[in-house]
Amino acid sequence: MSDTESKSRAGRDVPCSESPASEVKTALAGFISDINERLEKQEERLTMLDRKSQVSRRPALSASANETAPHQKAFSAYIRSGDDDALRGLELEGKAMSTAVAADGGYLVDPQTAETVKAVLRSTASIRQIANVVNVEATAYDVLIDHGELETGWADELSASTETGTGQLERITIPLHELSALPKVSQRLLDDSAFEVEGWLAGRIADKFARAEAASFISGNGVNKPTGFLTKPLVANDTWSWGNIGYVASGVDGDFETGGPGDSIIDLVYALGAEYRANASFVMNSKTAGAVRKIKDADGRFLWSDGLSAGEPARLLGYPVLIAEDMPDIVTGAAAIAFGDFSAGYTVAERPDLRILRDPFSAKPNVLFYATKRVGGDVSDFAAIKVLRFSAA
Repeated sequence: MSDTESKSRAGRDVPCSESPASEVKTALAGFISDINERLEKQEERLTMLDRKSQVSRRPALSASANETAPHQKAFSAYIRSGDDDALRGLELEGKAMSTAVAADGGYLVDPQTAETVKAVLRSTASIRQIANVVNVEATAYDVLIDHGELETGWADELSASTETGTGQLERITIPLHELSALPKVSQRLLDDSAFEVEGWLAGRIADKFARAEAASFISGNGVNKPTGFLTKPLVANDTWSWGNIGYVASGVDGDFETGGPGDSIIDLVYALGAEYRANASFVMNSKTAGAVRKIKDADGRFLWSDGLSAGEPARLLGYPVLIAEDMPDIVTGAAAIAFGDFSAGYTVAERPDLRILRDPFSAKPNVLFYATKRVGGDVSDFAAIKVLRFSAA
């Protein structure tokens, strides 16, 4: 065999010896690619199913986290991997899944909890709605009142002028008192609740503060709280003097007069000075309002009239009525109805912010919520408020 033929044959044999290795590599690459593609598809499928299951979940408030029913395990296995053997086993046992019984599938259907907490409604109507409200940054608020009369005199051209009296200034100091609350909530409840506990708690604190200060504006004794206008000395309006609240008697102990029940209310209106009546309001509680609403004048017309439009207060003898539940009931000697210009007669001084401090350290594992508000109140003009006292004199 010549060298040329040997080379030619050798050139033909080379590809034959390399072909099997190349085919193995190609087949192996295709197999690995197919495995990777299948794994990616399976991973995508599991991720999609897992996301769907997470979207449909709700907080389980009634079931223990450590107790997992067989139905729940079977359902979870089916969702995560498509394994339905456990579900078939349950069917073979003759058990039906039902939401009526917790052990028979009820654990799979979580209860739905309301997003807010319903609370018993309580009235928070306050004198602050008609009083003079000022915001201060100091520890007290001073009101200067000129309750004297500046005297004058007549003089002719030749006579010497005589000295006249000056007004009387009085300083009324309204200190600010601290209203506080310190409820505590467990950290686990804050973490696991189906609704926003902190917001609900803040609302409850604000509501409680509003009711506490509303009561103090009427009957507070001034000791670490505002001074209520009904705690001031009450004197008959005929002998009224500065520093006291004038009253008009109903004529009967603990009731209106039978012959003319509306007469004492009319007397109360005109016991107040004309300069205050233009901006005056009645203040009473619901029980007293129910009794007053039945009173008629001599012509059979009710003294009470409802507002003509939404949001307008009821009116008594043409004056608005504030229903404040902290006013006393009609009993002997009680000043159950007040009438006056409260924007002149009563001043509420406060810091405008309600502060809530969250303290997770002092009472572990509970979280303390320290809420404070600083507010004060007192009578600023004793001539601007009159009351109806249910007594014979």
